[in-house]
Amino acid sequence: MNWKSDIPLALSYDDVMLVPRRSGIRSRREVDTGTRFTRRLRLAVPLVSANMDTVTESSMSIAMARIGGLGIIHRFLTVEQQAREVARVKRAEALVIEDPHTVRNDASFDEARRLMAEHGVSGLVVVDADRRLAGMLTSRDIDMVPEARVVEDAMTPRSRLVVGRIDTSGDEALEIMRDARVEKLPLVGDGDQLAGLVTMRDLLQHAERPESTTDARGRLAVGAAIGVRGDYLERARALVAAGADALVLDIAHGHAEHAIQAVSAVREAIGDAVDVVAGNVATAEGARDLCLAGADAVKVGVGPGSVCTTRIVAGVGVPQLSAVMACAEACAEHDVPVIADGGIRYPGDVAKAIAAGAETVMIGGLLAGTPESPGDVVTRDGRRVKVFRGMASAPAAEARRHAEDLDDEFVPTVPEGVETVVPLRDPASEIVRNLVGGLRSGMSYSNASTIAEMHRNATFVRITVAGLNESHPHALRG
Repeated sequence: MNWKSDIPLALSYDDVMLVPRRSGIRSRREVDTGTRFTRRLRLAVPLVSANMDTVTESSMSIAMARIGGLGIIHRFLTVEQQAREVARVKRAEALVIEDPHTVRNDASFDEARRLMAEHGVSGLVVVDADRRLAGMLTSRDIDMVPEARVVEDAMTPRSRLVVGRIDTSGDEALEIMRDARVEKLPLVGDGDQLAGLVTMRDLLQHAERPESTTDARGRLAVGAAIGVRGDYLERARALVAAGADALVLDIAHGHAEHAIQAVSAVREAIGDAVDVVAGNVATAEGARDLCLAGADAVKVGVGPGSVCTTRIVAGVGVPQLSAVMACAEACAEHDVPVIADGGIRYPGDVAKAIAAGAETVMIGGLLAGTPESPGDVVTRDGRRVKVFRGMASAPAAEARRHAEDLDDEFVPTVPEGVETVVPLRDPASEIVRNLVGGLRSGMSYSNASTIAEMHRNATFVRITVAGLNESHPHALRG
């Protein structure tokens, strides 16, 4: 038997500390946390919400994009459901809503109410059979004219609307709406054809949040996860059509032949429409192979998640700090950014992940339990909580078995994750601000005003268990 005597040492975030150095940074405000999620998609904040069914759907994605990060909508939905979640994010705000929700002028109130409920809006643009602008209808209009039965009887007609042309700029639209004291401006083209909609809310939000992650049309950016089997190519096409800005090809073992082949297949199916993220891997070889297959970013992490038990069940994994360092070095040769996925418990862990070479960090457990995470709030033992589970847990696997039209994805015989409950937490924006604040501090201690400088300047020192204990609050007395 060939016993290996040269087993390398691998380290987790708790095994090291960043070494403070002489720094010319006077304030954390001088630090720029702008970074790449993929080759083409940039973020103001290097944090991404995990593609888990108890962490990220449209509400979380909207919240993350608004504060400069990104949300990755999980794939354990039907193709239509996931595409609809992506579309909700793209419609949440934009300089111009190019395909606003509409209703026919001869539609019934019941139809109008159904559309409003389905799309989660309180108003619809009214069009005729030829899609010419006919008016505007709000839920208030319906309530104020109870005797009416069709949209045309209660809408604000075209003749009373303030309307812009298809080429109206954002500044011009804002001026028009302020002068007319209206909150919505329909845009029309030749023949009065509906061409779009501008809202005062969207314009003001865009001006107030310049750090928001948006696409070229001013819409919030969003990512979406896909698998590697079954309908994954159909899913990829549908998500791109719905407006996804990046696809995350995500399975537990990203350094498998079928995962590598899937990267190439997805790229062939969608072309260069959006960037493709691949993972998860934990070795330089795995990262390098995904880069060569065409990945625009590599997701790193096998087993570090707070509800993942892969390392205990399968005995497989690499402690996250060492995994990120090895993969980042390999990806740098191809100019491909690394996403450190899992293992984050404290703000300092984000700083360590970035210092190790990651350009972004994926967060799951810390965002579970926020108001934006999927799932209902329940009360247990007097506490308000939400469910949080690993995607390889038994409950998650069972949910996938019973879902309709989903990928026939590999379901482990032995679960490699657990389900738990977490307390109802602060909004995602507060969690992210706390994490980014810690990162800014870590960067200032490392004399790094940018993420690139953090990669170059940061150094680590290994610590003992005593050093870890010393790092936490201790010897406190009430």
